Amino acid sequence: MHDSTMWPFGPLMMLVVAGLIILPFCFIFRKAGYSQWLGLLMIVPVINFILLYFLAFSEWPTNRVRGSSRD
Repeated sequence: MHDSTMWPFGPLMMLVVAGLIILPFCFIFRKAGYSQWLGLLMIVPVINFILLYFLAFSEWPTNRVRGSSRD
């Protein structure tokens, strides 16, 4: 049965967990030279893996500006 005493905290906990996931990725994308708003896509189930692999294996715009690329 549904426990009605914990119901108000369910959505609050979901927002806290989503914030804990989104915030670091927003900083990572910004430091990599991409839009920080891409961090919002990390809560979408399939897109998050695609975006993570894109971030890991693509050449970052910040490296292109400096002219140095780490391989």
